[in-house]
Amino acid sequence: MQEQPVETTLYSLAASTPRRPDRRESERFLSLLRVGAMVVEGRRELCLIRNISAGGMMIRAYSPIPIGTPLSVELKQGDPVSGIVQWVDEGMTGVAFDAPIDVLALLAPSDEGPRPRLPRIELECTAWVRQESEVIRSRALNISQGGIRIETSAPLTVGADVVVTLPGLTPAAGVVKWSNAGAYGIGFNRALILSELVHWLKGQQQEEQRRAAV
Repeated sequence: MQEQPVETTLYSLAASTPRRPDRRESERFLSLLRVGAMVVEGRRELCLIRNISAGGMMIRAYSPIPIGTPLSVELKQGDPVSGIVQWVDEGMTGVAFDAPIDVLALLAPSDEGPRPRLPRIELECTAWVRQESEVIRSRALNISQGGIRIETSAPLTVGADVVVTLPGLTPAAGVVKWSNAGAYGIGFNRALILSELVHWLKGQQQEEQRRAAV
């Protein structure tokens, strides 16, 4: 049985502000988004954070916010990030930060309390998926400790056992959980080791910064 994909807050290593949402895609996902505390025009409100990148974020606000409005959102306890509204599109609001943030530092757990799993991180790299005897080239879209979302023109079978290989990471065995118009969700059989994944993501972050500087 195919599982329905769930939309959670997506973190990106890119320096740009998140783009306007793809309405056709978002309607197919259940939403479980991170809640943020927003201060705009002197009032404090809650918002849902859909995407966060080094350069900005996409939020769902519960009151109209005009383009050009300055605001701040508390992404970590007691650590607000300020920015300006760049676009508004059917309930979604794009915010450009006043200064770039370190996304991986934002995700680092506090010294107190349990160590949470890393959430989904947006990617832009090649992934290889082995299904039975076939090795399929695909494009990695995002990754977490528990799984990966890929895009490929070659068909994968929901429920099939696969092995995913990313350059620089140990191959990970998993199961195809869902498919959606050429995109596939793969759940890993074992959670990726957090320290290894963070080290690999730092390398991806440096590569993204090099591309942005060219």
